[in-house]
Amino acid sequence: MSNIKKVLIVGAGIGGQSAAIGLKKAGFEVDIIELHKEFNVYGVGIIQQANALRALDAIGVADEAMRRGSPYGKVKLCLPHGVQIGEAGTPPIGRFPSHNGISRRILHEVLFEEAQKIGLKYRMGVSVETIDNQRDTVNVTFTDGTKDSYDIVIAADGVNSKVRKLVFGEFKSSYVGLSVWRYAFPRPANLDTGYIFFNKKHKIGVIPMTSDLCYIFLNSAEGDNPNIPEDQLVAKLKSYMSAYPVPLVQDLISQVNDAKLVNYRALETLKMPAPWYKNRVVVLGDAAHTTIPQLGSGAALAIEDAVVLIEELQKEGEAADVFDRYMKRRYDRCMMVVDVSETLGAWELLEYNDQPLPEGANMGMLMGKTGMALTAEI
Repeated sequence: MSNIKKVLIVGAGIGGQSAAIGLKKAGFEVDIIELHKEFNVYGVGIIQQANALRALDAIGVADEAMRRGSPYGKVKLCLPHGVQIGEAGTPPIGRFPSHNGISRRILHEVLFEEAQKIGLKYRMGVSVETIDNQRDTVNVTFTDGTKDSYDIVIAADGVNSKVRKLVFGEFKSSYVGLSVWRYAFPRPANLDTGYIFFNKKHKIGVIPMTSDLCYIFLNSAEGDNPNIPEDQLVAKLKSYMSAYPVPLVQDLISQVNDAKLVNYRALETLKMPAPWYKNRVVVLGDAAHTTIPQLGSGAALAIEDAVVLIEELQKEGEAADVFDRYMKRRYDRCMMVVDVSETLGAWELLEYNDQPLPEGANMGMLMGKTGMALTAEI
């Protein structure tokens, strides 16, 4: 085992909590800090494919995520009127289904509850102020004025990572010309799996989230200025949804009535160049590789990062050896997902703007090939 014993994790999102749980169970001394004073995660859903569940199983929470979520098979791809034209999703991996729908809030609760069971302590409302990143230790000053030293620091603080900026310099995310809308609903009785409906200007998905809840996502192109005033969100989302005459969508439109429940954001990517470590600081999740949701794999990559880092930290070697092995296992896989997601998004943007796709472009084939690649062992 390496001589790394004491770890600081910055960021208590999905990736940070996954790393903290796994490291605590492996016998490491773990501190985890979170900028927000309390968790306030809105309950729209995320899609967990089989590889995400496999990674959650490595830290002991996959079964609880499936129990409180909604396992389902491949997603049905349809025209606006409901005619099915294909299906998408990774094949099952062992006992893990193609997909598990779950509320982001519930997933956070599953992770937090597991963390409490094993005695993890969170410091909420705290971030890093300074980082003295030496070859053999990391000295940290926190925003509450306290100080401590660690064997390593794991940056899991998202696309706008403060740790990344302090240690590696400035990296800017890139807007891809697309936006995503999400809204949660009571689950229709006939929602047997996930559905995605396509038209020429946008696409909409209706996705199981729990046994009694679902959510929609809608992918659109909002131009060079994607900012939309809050008082316009409800009307615009309803207008987009009205373009899909299938009852599964039409029956939900009247329930969209609260702008504060419309989860809307412009989509951006960030690819931190290798290596994702320097001395005793290492980066994972969105802080290293922010992707767009065209493959539904952003959270899965963060959990996988955590699992691989946990595994490597339990092997022999200095910090640089551990981090180098982590990079070799993660970099190409993560860049594949980011790059393919960007390609799919670029093709969608061309379609939404009535422009031809590149010769040979085949979204279904590319998604299927990438999905199969994600079933490979991490």
